[in-house]
Amino acid sequence: MDVTTVVLFSVLGYQSLLLGIGLWASRRTKSDSDYFIGNRQMGPWITGISYSASASSAWTLLGVSGAAFTLGPAVVWVALGSFSGMLVAWTWVAPRLLEASHRRELTTFTEYLTSDVRPTDRTAIVRSIAAVTLIAFVFYIAAQFQGAGFALSESFAISNGLAIIVGATVILIYTWLGGYWAVSVTDAVQGVVMGIAALALPISISLHLGSPEALLEAVATHRGPLSNLSPITLSTVGFVIGSLSIGLGTFGQPHLMVRFMALKDHGARQTAARITLVWYLIVFSGMVFTGLSGRALVTEIDNAEQIFFALANVVLPPVAAGLLVAAVLSAIMSTADSQLLVCASTLSHDLARDTYQESGARIATGRVAVLGVVLLAIAVALWLPAPIFSRVLFAWSALGAALGPTLFARLLQWEISPRHTVLGIWLGFLLTVGFSFLPNTAGDILERLLPFFLHGLFLTLVGRR
Repeated sequence: MDVTTVVLFSVLGYQSLLLGIGLWASRRTKSDSDYFIGNRQMGPWITGISYSASASSAWTLLGVSGAAFTLGPAVVWVALGSFSGMLVAWTWVAPRLLEASHRRELTTFTEYLTSDVRPTDRTAIVRSIAAVTLIAFVFYIAAQFQGAGFALSESFAISNGLAIIVGATVILIYTWLGGYWAVSVTDAVQGVVMGIAALALPISISLHLGSPEALLEAVATHRGPLSNLSPITLSTVGFVIGSLSIGLGTFGQPHLMVRFMALKDHGARQTAARITLVWYLIVFSGMVFTGLSGRALVTEIDNAEQIFFALANVVLPPVAAGLLVAAVLSAIMSTADSQLLVCASTLSHDLARDTYQESGARIATGRVAVLGVVLLAIAVALWLPAPIFSRVLFAWSALGAALGPTLFARLLQWEISPRHTVLGIWLGFLLTVGFSFLPNTAGDILERLLPFFLHGLFLTLVGRR
């Protein structure tokens, strides 16, 4: 059997496993609470690993390794930004969301943000949250589909467009079938695969290099775009602050915040937090090391975000290198499926809650919503392609600036009028969109920090403690 055949059967087997999980999960999905939040009975291992996998996505395996190859050691600030956001989320946000979710029987992140708003004032806020979420997630999911295209076309003689459609179809089917249970269990499986890949590839690279000195020499001699910056220049400071500001986007991601709401108790939360911490250390360290190592082992590459595959082909046997395609596909699916489910809950539960009173009707509407978002994301991936790293960070930052300060105000129990809440959401979102069209600043500090900061400042001025 040749390498392509082995890889093909491996990928098909992996996709069949995911579809099987979807069928299993469909049998325990009896209500919209089951479909959208797992009836708030999720354990620590599934939650911890699925949170990690859905937060990281193809952005980590392909984007961070590619950024490390391009930027050099400066990429550590990008990793620290993601890491800091995760720590604050698990230590300060998670216990409060968990408590509110169980006490008030909340199903979605939007419900938490509007739980103290009078029903007559709620509609405008819900529509604003739904609009920014759907816009951002279409582009975010499109980036995942592009990653699927990279992974499949790297191993098989198929076009990028066909690869995108195949990957999107598998994600659609199991999300459609099993809802939150399917998404969480498959994400946990995919998180394990990503963790194995993040260990196996760096270990193989280390053995291939033979000594730490070879890596250090390559990093020291490579002239990247930041190689001429001194530690005290404004550009360097801007890059560091902008990279650390990536963590702010964490607090506006509905597909991550709902993980906290779905946990069964605080004991599960504490264990899940420790699992997430270990996973982040393994995967982010592994991808930073992988990208830096590429400077020693790869002389030319057309797209830096392909360095993951290029190194696998250099240091691993052909079959093992091909099997890493499954790791990339798992990274893609673990984010796309969670975001699709959020889109479904936004459209069918938050916006149409008064229209569809029965759980079955809301689940059916949610499934139609999933299909619609998939089709839009495929169209964006095919006809508006962009680098995965920049597209994911745009959507991540836009949601963070739109919903993150709103979440903090809610957690701090500030009284914000519905009108000011809506203005703040659009202020953060539109500033991020506007800054994204400007020439990049060091660390994209305008796009990643300023909209979040101005939205927070606005709520501070208009809110009552």
